[in-house]
This record gives sequence, structure tokens and C-alpha cells, in this order.
Amino acid sequence: MDPAPRANLLLVDDERRNLVALRELLAGEDRELVLAHSGEEALRHALQRDFAVVLLDVRMPDMDGFETARLLRGRERSRLTPVIFLTAAADELEAVFRGYEVGAVDYLVKPLVPEVLRSKVAVFVELHRARERLRESEERLRALSMHLVSVREEERANIAREIHDELGQVLTGLKMDIAWLAARLAEPPLTAKAGAMSELVESTIRAVRRIATGLRPEVLDDMGLVAGIDWQAKEFQKRTGIRCRMQLPPESTAFGSEQSITTFRIFQEILTNVARHAQATRLDVELNVADGRLLLAVADNGVGIAAGQTNGRRSLGLLGMQERALRLGGEVRISGVPGKGTRVTLMLPHGGAAA
Repeated sequence: MDPAPRANLLLVDDERRNLVALRELLAGEDRELVLAHSGEEALRHALQRDFAVVLLDVRMPDMDGFETARLLRGRERSRLTPVIFLTAAADELEAVFRGYEVGAVDYLVKPLVPEVLRSKVAVFVELHRARERLRESEERLRALSMHLVSVREEERANIAREIHDELGQVLTGLKMDIAWLAARLAEPPLTAKAGAMSELVESTIRAVRRIATGLRPEVLDDMGLVAGIDWQAKEFQKRTGIRCRMQLPPESTAFGSEQSITTFRIFQEILTNVARHAQATRLDVELNVADGRLLLAVADNGVGIAAGQTNGRRSLGLLGMQERALRLGGEVRISGVPGKGTRVTLMLPHGGAAA
């Protein structure tokens, strides 16, 4: 079992003897204590690492504890870090309220009671360790998800090739043999039967091509992402009757292999959701590259997705799109207006052509 992650504690006081006392009270193997002699120094530390809790003296010169806490709350990295204020002014009720207003989770009065201080800090240390374990578990699950997606895409490509090459060749050969036999049959019933067999083989060949294309479209591998998006939209329009208006870059635009298949699969999922739920008559599709990012935007004129639907139990397709984008450092944004349609936007770092 992996050892529990050490928790960082930030101790802030302008008087050195107070910092030394806090360090002696809170020392432990499961934590690392970082000392700061001013609000400015505390802010610098908060830029460099995450803290389980900040113990912050209220009365300090230049920048007091309230201003320090306010600035900590204003930064993305430390906005959720718990802050415990330390003060010698037991009778300043207004100061207590002000401390809570700037985000304090607790307020301790000096002289500190060691047992109370240790117990309060221990709670936040344990919460921090729990969050770290949860974060590590999420990272492992995401890594597993990424691996499974890659394996699945590789299997699809292999199966598609085998179906197209092996089974397709066998069926084509069988069709040629039937034609050879039909040309040498004199009896009409036998000729008709051979013709029916040839039609059945031809129908099977078309089904094989359709299945192989569904697993891994040849146009995506042979001609690239732009051609693949254009082909898929036209197929969707023929199948559903929903008009697709396309805005695409030149087919020569280079995209990486992983980037292409991720974008294409997300586009397929968007089209599936439109066909099932949107009740749309028009689809606007835009693909471009700008500022080092790939942008795919798909907007329909359907019923519009409600705010709660993106997180519901039936939104596994939306979750799958998010996970595919996250594995390449991107994101998917979904917005909708009831009665006016839904817009799905995919953004990925643009890595150029695959090696």
C-alpha cells in the first residue's frame, strides 16, 4: 500500500517566537510545516504549493491577516484552502465576523490551547489526505480509461481491416465463381438460382463494407479528418434527412492521428444524440484551427438540451465525449436553449500531423 501523502501546513505570523511555538506544537511525520513571517511571504508560498490548512495571524504590519486571506481566496490555486485565524484580541467580535467574511473556517484566540489546536489541524490534514487519495484514484481511472479507448480503437481498426480484406476478398471470389457457373448453366431454373445467389453475395459484400466502415472509416485513414467529417455529415444527412451546413478547412490541413480519431468519434456521438433527441431539421458544423487549438462546433435547431440533462443518468454519451477530450488535454462544452437548439463545442490542442 502506498504511503499516505504528506500534508503541507502554512504558518503565518510576523513574530518569530510565535512561529517557533506553532512549529513545535504541530510537528509530525505526516506533514511539512512552511513558515512565513508576513502576508507577502505567505502569498509567495501559496503560489508554489498546495496547503492542507493555513494558520494566519490577524495582526501583522503592512498586510494584515484579513487582506492576506482575501488575496488567497482570490487565487485559483488557494481559493479553497482552509484558513484558521489566530488572534490575541478575544473581545473583538467584529474582527471575528470580518474573518469569516473573508473565508476563515475557524478563529482561535491566543494563548492557544495545544490540544484544541492539534485536533483542529488534524481534521484538515486528514481531509487533505483524503482529497489527495481521491485525486490519485481519479488519475488512475482516467489513465485506465485512456488505455481502454486506445485498445478499443486499435481493435476496431484491426477488425475493420480483416473484415474488409479477408471476408471481402472471399465474397468477391465467390461472386466470380457464381458468375462462371451461371454462364455454363443451360436450364432456366438453375440460371435463375445462380442469379439469386449472386445478388445475395453482392448484398453481403455491401453489408461487409458498411460494417467495416462503421468500425473504422477508410476515408479517415486515407484522406484525413476533414474528409472524414465531411463524409460522415453527408451520410448522416442521407440517413436522417437533417440538412447539414458545413464550414471546413482545406483537406490538406494536418491533424495528428490521435487527434483525428478523437475528433471523429466525438462528432459521431454528437450526430447520434442529434438523431435521437434533438428533433432538429438543420445542423451547422464548423471545424477549424486557430491559436494552436482545434475547434469543432456543432449546432442544431432542435428542442435544446436543459441544464440538468448534461449530468443525468442518461448522459453517458456526453460523459464519454468529455473523457475522450480530456485524455488529449481538451474539453467539450455543451449549451442549449429550450426550443432553440443545442451547441456542442470541442476544443483540443492542435498537434499537427502524426509522425
